[in-house]
Amino acid sequence: MSSFIDYTVNGLVIGNIYALLAVGLALIFGVANLINFAHGSVYTIGAYIGWAAITFLHTPLPVTMLIVFVACALVGMLIERVGLRPLQGKARIAPLLATIGLSFVLDQVVQLVFSPDPRAVPSDLPDWRLTIGGGSIGAMDILIAGVGIVSAALLYVFLRFTKLGFAVRATAQDREAAQQMGVNVNAVNSAVFAIASALGGVGGLLVGMYYNHIDPAMSFQATLKGVVAQVIGGVGNVPGAIFGSLLLGLVESYGIALFGTTYRNLFAFVLLIIFLLWLPNGLFGGRSTVHTEPLVGSFIAPSRPLRVPRWAIWALALIAFALPLATGAPYLLQTLTNAWLAALLALSLTLISGTAGQISFGQAALLAIGGYASALLAVDLGAPPIVSIPAAGLITSALGTLLVFPAFRLRGHYIAIATLAIGEIVSLVILNWESLTRGAMGITGIPPLSLFGHEIYSARAVYWLCLAVVVAMALLQSRLLNSHFGRTLRALREDEIAARSYGIGLDRYKALAFAFCGFGAGVSGAITAHLYSYLNDQTFNSQLSLLALTMVILGGMGNVLGAIVGAVALVGLPEIFRVAAEYRILIYGVALLLLIRFRPQGLLGAV
Repeated sequence: MSSFIDYTVNGLVIGNIYALLAVGLALIFGVANLINFAHGSVYTIGAYIGWAAITFLHTPLPVTMLIVFVACALVGMLIERVGLRPLQGKARIAPLLATIGLSFVLDQVVQLVFSPDPRAVPSDLPDWRLTIGGGSIGAMDILIAGVGIVSAALLYVFLRFTKLGFAVRATAQDREAAQQMGVNVNAVNSAVFAIASALGGVGGLLVGMYYNHIDPAMSFQATLKGVVAQVIGGVGNVPGAIFGSLLLGLVESYGIALFGTTYRNLFAFVLLIIFLLWLPNGLFGGRSTVHTEPLVGSFIAPSRPLRVPRWAIWALALIAFALPLATGAPYLLQTLTNAWLAALLALSLTLISGTAGQISFGQAALLAIGGYASALLAVDLGAPPIVSIPAAGLITSALGTLLVFPAFRLRGHYIAIATLAIGEIVSLVILNWESLTRGAMGITGIPPLSLFGHEIYSARAVYWLCLAVVVAMALLQSRLLNSHFGRTLRALREDEIAARSYGIGLDRYKALAFAFCGFGAGVSGAITAHLYSYLNDQTFNSQLSLLALTMVILGGMGNVLGAIVGAVALVGLPEIFRVAAEYRILIYGVALLLLIRFRPQGLLGAV
């Protein structure tokens, strides 16, 4: 009984912290129809500002919380004014992608200012525990519960009884009608971002004090937990966000009690998938909450893509193949080899997101499946790489399609959330399925690349092999896009209802697109595994999925040559200019923001 009470208290405390995140996300979604992926970054900024205030200024806790509240509110207003307001009137995917770019920038700034090292957040709260029924409650537990309850009460009063609160509710209900009635929707947006960011920043400080630990990488998981809580309660529903947060906290706490800490995040994402598939409107959402507009089709720019003559493309390919004959610099060849492997990932994503219109944030999971499949076939069964790599591509194609198949009926933000959750679930399954994947220890001794019994060690040979695979996949994909299959995928992207009315089987064509996408990504992951000779659950992280999306947008959505150009630009250039290596993620974020703002069709244009 004492353990049950302790886990219940822990679950409610963590749920209160999640509520500070989820309520902010719900407010932003209500007025802007936007999942704010930069929200976790503000949460991290709040934690570090609080740490700095306590460590260097020695401020008491109330003053520290006030400093965090005000500073994060200003950051939220800056995000809305600089990053999102210029995108008003653009397609709905534009601000979504902008928040991803902003998260890259903010996370990297935190890391550059405070260093990547984790920090301990001191607390001046008294170290006592109140015994209740065999369990106990501490001062920190009471503080977090108090902050959560007071925040919810003040937010209720603000929304129900203040003029600005009326304006927020009116804007959330009908933005255009509110604007016609004289509501300054820009001021409402700014206020909502300020409130949401302030709450998120305080949540970051509290979680840092609760666990006595903060680090720059905490933002991504924080965003995911807030999104999960939102989906459980109902996207855009503030009371639902609070209830969903408390439920999520309890499920995680009880799950840890039964299975251990390594399963903590797995429960959250399994719960998310369950709600997305069977109750997408959440527990408190109305029946018409789900927005059915596709994210990608309307984002494809109307301008014509840049037409590169076929002879010029073949000339570039020949130059790329001849490059190792002109220079044998291992570093240059290794850098471009990494770019070719990234190009395979980008090619897979440009088919799904650019041509089929299905935004996927789970491409890293396909890399992981391919890498582990080839590694296990080679290490456990002794299969040569020439067999294990294509087999890994086929396994990834089948398994990846099977995993995402239940989400085919989702659209808009929901398909993006679902693929992100599936990617996280794959990573957590790899971590916990120790009998197959070796768990956190990973797989060692993966044999090197070989061809017909001859091992491939030299930088030149590896370069040529990877480039040949990229060219083969690009030719195959170009052929598919110019066929009836490609035209059908573009019809599906532009208008699913019209496509269905013409007799197109949506699920079948989506499955075929994901199958081809999975094969390319699986081959890339498999080759990477043999090059590294070691894999673990962190080799292919979620940041790779966001990087792949940046490559695709840089080159041009649905553009085969553009995907390769985007991969070379984003992977190759920061490596070639070593002075910029420390700022690589910052460069990715700024590049994504600039592209969305000034060149959404990419360098070579969308197809």
